[in-house]
Amino acid sequence: MKTLKARLQKKLEPCYLVQGEDILLYDKALELIKQKANVQIEEFNFQSFDDDTFSGDVVIDTCETLPMGSDKKIVLLKNVTKLTDSFKKKLKDYLKKPVESTVLVIFDFFNKFDFIISEKVSAKRLDDFALQEIIKAELLKNGKTILESACRNLIESCCGYYSLISHEIEKLSACDETEITEKLVEKIVCKETEFTVFELTDALSKRDADKAVSLLSLMDKDTKTFNLVLNHFRRMFFASISDLEERELAELLGVKEYAVKKAKELSRNFSKLQLKNIYEMLGDVDFYIKNGQMQVENALYYLIFGILYC
Repeated sequence: MKTLKARLQKKLEPCYLVQGEDILLYDKALELIKQKANVQIEEFNFQSFDDDTFSGDVVIDTCETLPMGSDKKIVLLKNVTKLTDSFKKKLKDYLKKPVESTVLVIFDFFNKFDFIISEKVSAKRLDDFALQEIIKAELLKNGKTILESACRNLIESCCGYYSLISHEIEKLSACDETEITEKLVEKIVCKETEFTVFELTDALSKRDADKAVSLLSLMDKDTKTFNLVLNHFRRMFFASISDLEERELAELLGVKEYAVKKAKELSRNFSKLQLKNIYEMLGDVDFYIKNGQMQVENALYYLIFGILYC
């Protein structure tokens, strides 16, 4: 990932294989590739396949079809796992002589595409030294410095995920202090689980089922996660129906003002009735869990699909 932008400036390859555990970097890689490809009329020239829509023959046919009204088209395979030997052979044959106008992007979280030769993009977590250098440089752009202990705390809080750290850097850059201390990091930075729940909520608000399921797969399926999901949607519901100022509502709910601000933003992707129904569904599931009628893991997946299709 660190060198992708530089490589794209030199040449756009016919196939990119993205692998690694930092799943939020997958979207960043796709964004950079799309910018370079300059795809026009995406409804015709950007096609995506996952396990539910995957067909080997259709994928190859799509790759071999010329774009419409655009120099390039992108075909995306999103963590497809149902691969047949026949498709593997056809894909290897296609990549020996790919169509120049097609860019095939493969998200491969489960490492199912190691059999192909392609341009590889690493979405693995960076080492601490690299992360420290990035953090310092990004904060310096905004006139901030950070203490070594605070930098380590920030990395640990985000479990070394750059995609999580970059979001926290934005928050730290917006504070009044010019020097970021460990105390300030403790005060402002969300711990990894809470941040992932926020990303999960964001994905659900955008009806992005693939991203929501991928995020949940990385999370602990415990009551802490369930309670965080419940609290996020609780804030969204009250933010959508309340006329109070963000500061007043934050005090009432016992959270930071920033949390209320984000809740208001996300709530705009739902109607008030949908949020009311989701909040009631969360209350029902909470009751089922506490009374032993539903396991937490099953409850979380039940909620995700209930929210996606509410």
